Amino acid sequence: MPRYALLIEYDGAPFCGWQAQADCPSVQETVEAALARLSPAPVRVQGAGRTDTGVHASGQVAHVDLERAWDPFRLMEAINAHLRPAPVAILAAAAVTEAFHARFSACARHYLYRILERRAPPALDRGQVWHVRQRLDLAAMRAGAARLVGRHDFTTFRASICQAKSPVKTLDSVTVESSPAPGGREIRLRFSARSFLHNQVRSMVGTLVEVGRGRWSPEDVAAALAAKDRAACGPVAPPDGLVLTRVDYQEDPFADIPRPVD
Repeated sequence: MPRYALLIEYDGAPFCGWQAQADCPSVQETVEAALARLSPAPVRVQGAGRTDTGVHASGQVAHVDLERAWDPFRLMEAINAHLRPAPVAILAAAAVTEAFHARFSACARHYLYRILERRAPPALDRGQVWHVRQRLDLAAMRAGAARLVGRHDFTTFRASICQAKSPVKTLDSVTVESSPAPGGREIRLRFSARSFLHNQVRSMVGTLVEVGRGRWSPEDVAAALAAKDRAACGPVAPPDGLVLTRVDYQEDPFADIPRPVD
């Protein structure tokens, strides 16, 4: 059966995550329902990252096996026609070999977390940022973030329902940037790793914001990590500001396709 990789963008607000669930709508089942209009046989879509409830994506990758061959551009157009009006879009489709697996072939995943720091609440970016009213100390947040980089047991920053076999992960990088925004500034935290635990990024962001508020020190972050205890974690950041921006592969099916700029 021909296999296709799909580059997917979605607003996670109306979904309980990527993965199909019996009792609430998911991105996976929304894409599968659209594909079912194109294929008489049951279709299963495999995603690269199981984003949580309310989490967005500008660069999710999935693969699907179809009964017949499609021109990739026509496949993209056909799926999008059947996705409307759901806030999900196929940005590109590419023919791949059976060796390609959206999840297991991935060599890195990249997440962006957006914080709007200002007194006034967001209007245009409502549901897309975490609104924080007080000034954050970015230098302290960067110092705290540095304590998280590397190979560690991330039990402290792992949800109790996480199904990963091991809490040990390698966090390749964390950056904390800011830029002016109307009435304040936008803070962007970027995280890169081969894979992440359930709620890991949101748990780390919530802890780093506590550092920015002056309630925690950078050394407290290191102590929380060393504790290997979920109770030592700071508050979990809301899903609104989190976006899966990119998934990397040794042989990228979308290497020649312009990617979203975050």
